[in-house]
Amino acid sequence: MSFELRVDAERWRRGLRALTESTPGIVPVIKGNGYGFGRDLLAAEAADLGVGSIAVGTYAEVPGALKAFAGDVMVLSPWRPFDGDVVYDKRLIHTLGRVDDIAALAADHADSRVIIEGETSMARHGFDRHELAAAVEALGDLKVEGFAIHLPMTGHNLAEAESWAAALAASQVETTTFFVSHLTPDELATIRERRPHLDVRPRIGTTLWLGDLGALSVRATVLDRHQLARGERVGYRQRSMPRDGHLLIIAGGTSHGIGLEAPKASAGAIQRGKSLAKGGLEAAGFSLSPFTIDGKQRWFAEPPHMQASMVFLPASAAVPEVGDTVEVAVRFTTATFDAVVLA
Repeated sequence: MSFELRVDAERWRRGLRALTESTPGIVPVIKGNGYGFGRDLLAAEAADLGVGSIAVGTYAEVPGALKAFAGDVMVLSPWRPFDGDVVYDKRLIHTLGRVDDIAALAADHADSRVIIEGETSMARHGFDRHELAAAVEALGDLKVEGFAIHLPMTGHNLAEAESWAAALAASQVETTTFFVSHLTPDELATIRERRPHLDVRPRIGTTLWLGDLGALSVRATVLDRHQLARGERVGYRQRSMPRDGHLLIIAGGTSHGIGLEAPKASAGAIQRGKSLAKGGLEAAGFSLSPFTIDGKQRWFAEPPHMQASMVFLPASAAVPEVGDTVEVAVRFTTATFDAVVLA
């Protein structure tokens, strides 16, 4: 049984090098499922790129990162005194966004390296700019490695980044290192030109690791196939098949991320119309699978199982053999593969 991510390694790595070389101060983000590749593999790739630091999402990811990567490891989630997963290491850089947390960390681990985070329009974590003076007063002997802002994926990011750069300059936070996210290359160039005293360091995940999707191919093995007549019932739910055809059992189920979907923002009328149409089909018992067979994306025969999916193929379509592989469209940040093959 195989649900694989196949990587054109030379092409993929060429893209990694190009982005790294064109983005001074880049901090690769390696978090969650490792963007489908796995965090350890990406840590090794980051080391080969010659970067001095990486960023992880949570403290649970820190031990593996420290083991797999020899440089500095920063944690994007803010440090909290009640987090039992925290480890303390000279290569670890904590993120702080509350005065109480600064005071607690300074009291118990005064030699820690930290980043001060500003609360952007994301409204997720960080200090209000009016709190920066109180944050500085609470620092004690903590070593400030930089100031960070996590910007939204849409909006007036350059203007907001400039506003925070000005707030940092006016504050007593003793750092000129400015960690940013979700700025375009042109925006990075602009803020560097306007704020030459700052060492602007972009933290980049998706654009780095998934910047060239053409270098990636997801393939799933056909495990079995059965000829069906119209009205024949199949699967756990014994659903009646709508017409003659074949039932394919294909590697890849919910444990791989198949059938799992994050909510989407429907910004326009067309997107909302598609969502309504899709919702209507699903309410009627039809759900489009991510598997492409004979040039078309095919329908699930029933919701995917844990490690395999049942897909209906009409009689007019060419039927793959058992052992053949078919193409799969995935969301890499929610996908788990049986194997990642770099070739």
